[in-house]
Amino acid sequence: MLQPGKMTMRRSLAAGAVMTLLMAALQSAKADDVPVLNVDQVCRGIAQHAAAPGERGGPDLSLEQCISSELAIRQRLVGQWSTFDPADRTECVGEATAGGESSYADLLTCLQMAQEVRNYRWSAQSKD
Repeated sequence: MLQPGKMTMRRSLAAGAVMTLLMAALQSAKADDVPVLNVDQVCRGIAQHAAAPGERGGPDLSLEQCISSELAIRQRLVGQWSTFDPADRTECVGEATAGGESSYADLLTCLQMAQEVRNYRWSAQSKD
C-alpha cells in the first residue's frame, strides 16, 4: 500500500506530465492560428506609467486605449497570419509571451522583422 505522501507525489508527477503534453499541443496550435493573448498585465503596466496628474481621464482611459490598440493589432494579425512563415510564428509567439506579459504589438513586430530578414536573405541569394 502506498503512503499518503507517495500518492500525492505520483499525482503531482502525473499532473505535470499531462500539463507538458497539453502545452506541446497548444504550442503546435499556436503556429496555425493567431493565439489568444492576455494583454491585461502589459496594459496595466503601461497605464500605471502613463498616469500623470495632468492627464485627462486618468489611468483607466490609458488602460482602455491600450487594450483597444492591442485588439486592433490582433485583428491585423488575423488577416496577415498566413503570410508569415510557420517557424517564425512559433518563435515569435514564444517571444511575445515570455516573462508573463503578452503583447500583440510585440508579436507583430517580431513577425515583421523575421519576414524582413527572410526577404533580405532571399534577395541577397538571388543576386549571387
